[in-house]
Amino acid sequence: MSAATAGPAVTGTVRVTIAVPTYRRPDGLRTALPLLLDQARAVGGRYLADVLVVDNDPGGSGAAVVAELAAPELRYVGEPTPGIAAVRNRAIDEAGDSRLLVFIDDDERPMPAWLASLVGTWEATGATAVAGRIVAEFAGELDPWLRAGDFWRRPSMPSGTPVDVVATGSLLLDLEQLRRAGVRFSAELGLGGGEDTLFSHVLARAGGRMVWCDESVAVDAVPPDRMTRSWIVTRMCSQGNTTVLVELRLAGSRWARTSVRARGVAGGLLRVAVGAGRCALGELVGSDRHRARGLRVACRGAGMVAGGCGVAFHEYARDGRRWRLAWGGAR
Repeated sequence: MSAATAGPAVTGTVRVTIAVPTYRRPDGLRTALPLLLDQARAVGGRYLADVLVVDNDPGGSGAAVVAELAAPELRYVGEPTPGIAAVRNRAIDEAGDSRLLVFIDDDERPMPAWLASLVGTWEATGATAVAGRIVAEFAGELDPWLRAGDFWRRPSMPSGTPVDVVATGSLLLDLEQLRRAGVRFSAELGLGGGEDTLFSHVLARAGGRMVWCDESVAVDAVPPDRMTRSWIVTRMCSQGNTTVLVELRLAGSRWARTSVRARGVAGGLLRVAVGAGRCALGELVGSDRHRARGLRVACRGAGMVAGGCGVAFHEYARDGRRWRLAWGGAR
């Protein structure tokens, strides 16, 4: 192994904190936390792991679940600032002297060796971030249209493969490297999603290395309310919108931001046209795949146009106002 890819020079005990951001999903916590505690206890060797629940619910709905388990390796904190970015930053702060911080969502279940595989890949590569694989599990039969669209397909690649963007649903971070780079999650995207995409780009610019771990698997439990066409349409619009908003925050000058907006509008309109054409083809030949994939492209395009025009989609807004003007927030 070359010096560029050698693992970290660490001696003694390595502390690991597994962070579970949560917001009004006590049932998901009841399922996930015992499994995470098992992972923390089983990682073994020189690693010492604990589990941290960061609750973004002002009512503290996760506190009772943590109290029920009463495990010494389990901690709970409430984060009053709304938004997933604030929760993730709070987890970074609460990790204290832990060398590693591992995120997993409150609606996911870790499979055997999930944590050990992430840690093993970090030890082998010395990467700043190690992303695990996520597979979907549906709460019932999936609509053939949705299945044809392949909307829940996630990547899979050999462990150690460098990646440009990481999602935080299953992610290990080397906090020593992260703090040295001075990278945190952007609160500006806390209610709209995309904070992990922006985090990835900023981390890469700061010299952080991100790699894949295929053996680390978490199951994403997809509930019935997300197994609908309307949810997919909203999610695709949101993803297109986030793409432009992230680029705006990465742009270094006024002219660069103007260029991003222009490309967002032009590229979005092109995707709307191409997607609509594929939808029409699907209707003509009776293909669910063409209909679904065409609508996916068109919706992403519509979200890009909105982003280029200064409108941001707040997927996790708590007042019901999802579409908002964002010229100031998007710089």
